Amino acid sequence: MKKWTRDGDLVLARFDRQEAAVVRGLVSQIQDMLLARAEEAPQDELAELTGIRTGPSTAPDDPILSRLLPDFHRLDPDAPDPGDVDSAGALRSLHEPELLDLKTGVAGVVLDTCPPDGGTVRLSVEQAEAWLAAINDVRLALGTALDVHDEMPDELPPDDPRSPHLGVYHWLTWMQETLIEAVSA
Repeated sequence: MKKWTRDGDLVLARFDRQEAAVVRGLVSQIQDMLLARAEEAPQDELAELTGIRTGPSTAPDDPILSRLLPDFHRLDPDAPDPGDVDSAGALRSLHEPELLDLKTGVAGVVLDTCPPDGGTVRLSVEQAEAWLAAINDVRLALGTALDVHDEMPDELPPDDPRSPHLGVYHWLTWMQETLIEAVSA
């Protein structure tokens, strides 16, 4: 893939078959995780009557999902206020369904616009912004799985099982950076 470019109202890039497969595979995995989380939403008769959906009131146990769906309100571990526990759960319950819709929606844009066999991707600015959000989610998930941190070297020893995945993480970072440049142009 060459870097993203801007041509008028379009943002363009060309992906080979393997690059498209990597993007589509990773985005699809994130979308599946998010859809599974959405299915955990409690069934609520009031929600069915009012149309106001609610989600789980507790954070996901999975570290990747916890990174993608952070708490809307963080409790002070040194001085927890019993009322804060209820407010944190209530905020999650109210806002997580919308966040899940947004995240699965941007993943859908990538899957709709990235050709399975590779080729040129032509995006509107709005679609490019959806790609930015979806690629960011993939990077957050992959970074969490690989335990990426500031002191981590750019390359790992070849015998480290994370080594090939770290290369994908860096490629996604570069792709995101060039997409930001193209959208901002």
